[in-house]
Amino acid sequence: MGSMVTSAPNPLDIPLLETLETKEQTMTDIRLSRLADILVNYSTEVQPGQWVGILGDVVTLPALREVYAAVIKAGGYPSVYITDERMFRELLREGSDDQLEWLDPALTRYYEESDVYIRVGKEGAMNNTRAMTNIAPKRIQQYSKAHGTWLDTRLDRAVDGAMRWVGTWFPTEASAQEANMSLEEFADFFYGATFCDHDDPVAKWRELSAMQQQKIDWLQGKTEFALKGPNIDLTLSVAGRTFINSDGHANMPSGEIFTGPVEESVNGWVRYSYPTIVSGRAIKGIELQFVDGRVEKATAEENEDALLEVLNTDEGARYLGEFAIGTNFGIQNFTGNILFDEKIGGTIHTAVGRSYKQTGGVNESAVHWDMICDMRNDSEIHVDGELFYKNGTFVV
Repeated sequence: MGSMVTSAPNPLDIPLLETLETKEQTMTDIRLSRLADILVNYSTEVQPGQWVGILGDVVTLPALREVYAAVIKAGGYPSVYITDERMFRELLREGSDDQLEWLDPALTRYYEESDVYIRVGKEGAMNNTRAMTNIAPKRIQQYSKAHGTWLDTRLDRAVDGAMRWVGTWFPTEASAQEANMSLEEFADFFYGATFCDHDDPVAKWRELSAMQQQKIDWLQGKTEFALKGPNIDLTLSVAGRTFINSDGHANMPSGEIFTGPVEESVNGWVRYSYPTIVSGRAIKGIELQFVDGRVEKATAEENEDALLEVLNTDEGARYLGEFAIGTNFGIQNFTGNILFDEKIGGTIHTAVGRSYKQTGGVNESAVHWDMICDMRNDSEIHVDGELFYKNGTFVV
């Protein structure tokens, strides 16, 4: 009698694959699925047949997958562009001038012709926020200046309504460590800041939007801002400029109203309350003094040379391109990540460099660098002589 031969289990057995896929879907944080829904169906309102770019570092792959799935459900045509921190660092360290300034033709076409831009995380800052510390700042500025063409195209097309865009984050060990949190704590913070801990996050964003619009309506036709407090004594004009209701349609999380101040109108000084990371270096204790709009004196307690490198990128880098008030009181802790920190309820921030054209600002620069000033203690904002904001709270 012959022996019975039994076949080994097939590792490619379809039912097994289906089981694994179902298990993976079950393990996906429901908050991440809600985030993807917000990005696709609220922030950018993807429509059937639209070309949608999904960009992010390889470490954000779980989020990219969720966004991809949401785009497919919305009927969009997704293109995925994945970067890698290590490869990006290799380019900055070893690349020639021509390589640093080279623009990938495929991405150039994407920026010129696509309908939607969705970015998860920041290039070169997901695994290690200090990864670029030992890269010469001039090389980073050289890369940024050359690739500013893509940013120009995206922002110009956004003003014309031809391209919608949103940027968000994804919880990683590096960003959690920067915020002095565990990964689980940072995830709770992140999803709370985006309202993804609610059953209906979009309803919460619409509520915030309505509140911000009330403040913008009150500011209509006003011109002169005067900001005073322990960390600031600054005046600026917004004559002829437009305040934007940042309610989650460009940044996620969001929660701010912002404009481009009249470039030559800014006078006084401001001491920024929190450090900011530029090119992998934490710059602390930044103080700027403005005369007729231009930064005439700039100091920092740590890494002042990096501060000056940014301000010397071009002439526009010494003028303000943005003035904003943060309104997201779901964000109260400093994290070291400007996407969150600039929205902290009770703070204002200014950005040296490029203006957003939809505000009416005309400043041109390869730089757009936000810095935050806490207004929650003994601080006031007067608009045309009337008290508008006190100790981090609107009074109108």
